[in-house]
Formats: sequence, structure tokens, C-alpha cells
Amino acid sequence: MEFLLADRIERLPSQFFASLTKRVAEVQALGHDIINLGQGNPDLPTPPHVVEALRTAVQDPRTHKYSPFHGLPALKEAAADFYRRTYGVTLDPEREVAILVGGKTGLVEVAELYLEQGDIALVPDPGYPDYLSGIALAGGTAKSMPITAANGYLPDFEAVTASEWERAKVWYLNYPNNPTGAGATSAFFDDVIAQASRHNVMVVHDFAYAAIGYDGKQPPSFLQAAGAKDVGIEIYTLSKTYNMAGWRVAFAVGNADVIAHLNLLQDHYYVSIFPAVQEAAIAALGADQSAVATLVATYQKRRDAFLNAASVHGLQAPAPAGSFFCWLPVPAGLDSISFAESLLVNAHVAVAPGRGFGEHGEGYVRLGLLTTEHRLKEAAWRIAHFCHTQL
Repeated sequence: MEFLLADRIERLPSQFFASLTKRVAEVQALGHDIINLGQGNPDLPTPPHVVEALRTAVQDPRTHKYSPFHGLPALKEAAADFYRRTYGVTLDPEREVAILVGGKTGLVEVAELYLEQGDIALVPDPGYPDYLSGIALAGGTAKSMPITAANGYLPDFEAVTASEWERAKVWYLNYPNNPTGAGATSAFFDDVIAQASRHNVMVVHDFAYAAIGYDGKQPPSFLQAAGAKDVGIEIYTLSKTYNMAGWRVAFAVGNADVIAHLNLLQDHYYVSIFPAVQEAAIAALGADQSAVATLVATYQKRRDAFLNAASVHGLQAPAPAGSFFCWLPVPAGLDSISFAESLLVNAHVAVAPGRGFGEHGEGYVRLGLLTTEHRLKEAAWRIAHFCHTQL
């Protein structure tokens, strides 16, 4: 018996990172020492006080029941307090905070909520590939907004025609940016709000790397800009700030109508997240953020170690402003996919080809700063040696 998939499932793009992981495993299985810089999975443990909060909560039988619909009120209050302390942004915990089963879930749900067949969603190119998943499920059309070195990796508004702006319903942004590591300014967010208001487009700012800014600079929140709540939301995941990638907990903040709609959809998909995980998230968002400061300092040291080693070995590697990624140009005459494959097979360094993040990612590879300083220095030497001797 044959069971045919629904058209919306057939429309889903291939999973870029799944194929990358499989290829790295194949080469690693041959016995090679692979320095894997190709993924975005944090390598450090969750802070001990967060783990302890989970352990304590798990032992409480009250957490073994269904969570309240829309999540624990205390977690929404913790998220609102975190935004007040960190960004000076005031939020109504009940109306302007939605608890999410991971940030990726929220990104997909927004598309399901607001896109109909033929509607346009604006996406950064290069950008996080999974923005396309929700758009495909909803039957919408993804319109690329090029972000390139020439414009500081900020989207080119002029790349969208007047008729496309009129059809656009959702606009995805992401700063600090994956994959380029670029940052955004408050002035840029002001321009985004003006453009979104002009065309009645909802902004979804993916703030996945919110905590990771370099050289003493804190990345700005979209919600710090005047009028941000009128045009959209921001999605904050605990995955990167607290090394809680596998815990699947995040929240959306901003426009009250969008928050209500996210809660409505999640009422049908889930009740909410396991209450013990929510209790741990409350502990993570609490007043003591020393673990986050230590984490950012660690990434700063890793970034600088890689960049310094790259420079010593004659490798061009621009410094990211945030995130835990470096965006490395490939040698002239090569495409990113063939370069990444050759680097894996011959130098035993895994990187993500830029083409996997969109058409305008071609010519670059993404490296994750997700190993020790020693290994990052070794990776810089291997890449430089490969480029100088085998190309």
C-alpha cells in the first residue's frame, strides 16, 4: 500500500545540516582526526545552577503533570524581567510573552499563522536555512534579500520590488547574524520599522545569538527601537545564551496580537513545555548572569585565537561582530561546496559551505567557534596550509 505525502510536505526543502553531518561522519569513520567547525551546536555544558534547578524540579511531583496552557506564568514573568534588566524594554508578561518549544518552532509557526498560498516572506540571503521550512509548509514564497559585505551584511531594501513589498506579509531578520557574524545597529532597526509600517509587513527578529557580542559591545534588541512592538516580535532562545540547545525552550516577545496567535496555535500543537524545564529556564533568566559573561569571554578568546592564527598563516578571516561563527572567503576560482569537501577530505576540517545558506552565500564557508582555542589554532593552520599547498 502506498501513502502519498501531502503537497505541503513535498514542498519542504532538504535538510542542509543533516546532509552535512552525514558527510562528516563518513570521513570521520575512516579514522581521520576531524576538527568539526561545520555545525552550530554549543559544545559547552549548561550552567550548573540551571541543571540543579531542573534536578530539583523533576523531583517535585507537581511538575509531572501537564503544564498550564501558554506556559508557567512565572516563566513569562522571568522573561519580561530579563528584558527589563538587559534591554530596558517593558513587557506585559501575559500579553506580550509567548513560551516556545525552541526558537525554530516559533519561526515556523509565524509562517503558518500569517502566510497564504502566494504570499511573500522576506528572508536574508545568506540566512538560516530553516526560515524556508515554515514558508514552504504555509505555501508562501520566499523572497531573498541579499546581505553582502558591500552593504555591511544588512538587507538591501531595494532588492524587493514595489509589487513584492505589497505581497510581503512576514519579514525575517537575524542579528547577530547566522552565518556571517555581522551585527546590526539601532539606526538600522529604525529603518526596518519605518519600512515595515509603510508596507504593513510583520517583522520577526530571530535573536538567537543575542548574548554573543564582541569587544565589549552588547547586541541591541529589536524591541529597543521605538515602534517595534507595532510591527513585530523578537524570538529569544535559551539555546545559545545558556548552552541549552537540547532543552528546547525559547520565548517570543512583542506585538500582543502576534503573541496571542502564537499561543492559539500552540494550544493545538502542544500544551506547553515540561514544567521542570520551564523551572530551569526561570533559573537561567534570573538575576545572576555571571555564567553568560564567562561564556561570552570564552567565545571572545576563541574568536581572537582563530583570527590571530589565521593572520599568522596568511589566511584572510574577517572578524565577526557577534554570534559564534566566522565567515571565511573561499580561494578564488572555487565554489564553496567543492572547497568545503576538499577541505574535509584533505585537511580534515569540516566547515559549512556558504551556498547552503542561500545564493549570496556562495564564495564563503561558515566556521563555528565551538571547540578549544588549541583546536581552533590547529584548524587555522590546516586551512591555511591546504590553501597554500594544494590549491
